[in-house]
Amino acid sequence: QLALASEFQVVVVDDDLGRVREAQRALADAGLLGIRASVIHAPLAATALPPQFANLVITVETAFTDDVIAEQRRIQRPFGGARCQRHDGTWHIETKGALRGAGSWTHQNANPANTLCSEDELVRGTLSMQWYGDVDFEIANRHGQGPAPVVHDGVMVVGGVDGLCAVDSFNGTVLWTHDIEGFLADYDGIHHDVGVGDTGSPYCIGGDSVYVKSGRTCDRLDLRTGRRLARFETPVPADAEDRNWGYLAWNGGMLFGSVEDADHNVSPRYELSALRTESVLFFAIDPAKGEVTWSYKPAHSLRHNAIALTDGKVVLIDRPIAMQDRVKEFSRRGRKVETLPPDAQPGGALICFDASNGTERWRNEKDIWGTQLAASPTHGVVLMNYKAVPHGFFELPSEAGGRLAAFRLETGEPLWSRDATYKTRPIIQGERVVAQGGAWNLLTGEQLPWEFKRSYGCSQLVASSRMLLFRSATLGYADLDHEYQTENYGGMRPSCWINAIPASGMVLVPDGSAKCVCSYQMRSWFGLRSE
Repeated sequence: QLALASEFQVVVVDDDLGRVREAQRALADAGLLGIRASVIHAPLAATALPPQFANLVITVETAFTDDVIAEQRRIQRPFGGARCQRHDGTWHIETKGALRGAGSWTHQNANPANTLCSEDELVRGTLSMQWYGDVDFEIANRHGQGPAPVVHDGVMVVGGVDGLCAVDSFNGTVLWTHDIEGFLADYDGIHHDVGVGDTGSPYCIGGDSVYVKSGRTCDRLDLRTGRRLARFETPVPADAEDRNWGYLAWNGGMLFGSVEDADHNVSPRYELSALRTESVLFFAIDPAKGEVTWSYKPAHSLRHNAIALTDGKVVLIDRPIAMQDRVKEFSRRGRKVETLPPDAQPGGALICFDASNGTERWRNEKDIWGTQLAASPTHGVVLMNYKAVPHGFFELPSEAGGRLAAFRLETGEPLWSRDATYKTRPIIQGERVVAQGGAWNLLTGEQLPWEFKRSYGCSQLVASSRMLLFRSATLGYADLDHEYQTENYGGMRPSCWINAIPASGMVLVPDGSAKCVCSYQMRSWFGLRSE
């Protein structure tokens, strides 16, 4: 009856073999067995089912024992999973709350501070399968370096060629899809050209909502249902040359965005690409009222990678555009342009604003060379660096590389600056800065002992509080407790940027092999958990 009256996938556990066979015959006759419902013969206190997978657990009165209830709580999903228990003719509902120690990944680089670390404390050790499945949802070409999935409160949202898809983190069930024709078309079918590592992501999670931009608008969607709650527009005339929404983030109840510089195209291969990396206006919107609360027009330009939000602050770099990055003549094979030496590029200003009202809190105009920013509110540090990639296919001439610097978040005063070699975007993991190529103390810049090895793969590194994830031919991971020795979960192919996410106490991996002809055996969506 539950299977017929709902859209649930129903799993029945009974310790009576006769009842199991009777139920299986009835479901087979109804055409539901193995499709919408299954019946398992197992002890009620030891079902052998995966932990935390069930959105709804129903207990009959005959199963009202402490060990059975403990087993049902084990398989009950966190973040709102319900357990219904009938006792003395009355139904009692128990809802499971948040999972202690679970982290979130709400923005392209984990959070609006760009730490690339989810702070999830549960992902560690050896990984094993929680769920897998095929999802009828087209993912953009892995070589296009499309946006990362975002995860919060047990919901994973994934971007595709024509919209968004949300799935349950704990069992892989599709919760909703939201159609946006051609949403990631500019990331699809291209090969290591400009990607999300240059542009920033077109969607993020803020509170119980998903924010997704397209053209000059940004829609607010309900995280659990996908229903559209509101639409916002960039605060410029609809016919302005520069009108499309660029940077996108949410922090502290506020929505932040920018207006793209339409003329600054940096793609050497794809003339029709609408992807942009710089903006001419930064603004903040109160999403509850739909009103712009403040804006900042830069003296020069704002690179999307060089904006970080944290602890009630907006930190950004206002800097002249490196005109050598701009492309006017396109070539299908791209063009090789030499990297600009640092002294050939103009410096900028590192500026901190109050996120609530736009008041300037401090400004530093001395030796501001970076193209990326990250921040640690815990340690009060702003980290400045260049973009870095482990492949040699494409990079902007302005990405000189080879330096790191840190500043005090409260005052903008320099903490340290040093030469540094790194091939991936630096991660802030506690008091350490970690990248492929080295590790450094966040507070002092001191280089730390660091031995990291992986097989081939051009993806970035991401982190939880105890683990690193990356492509190492297949899915590679390295646990802090194992001295960061690389291990592999074989058979699958992660994407060329970021698609293995440590959040909600899981490692969530939507298909990363889109349009790939390599012989990886498992082309699917995965949910992995620590053993």
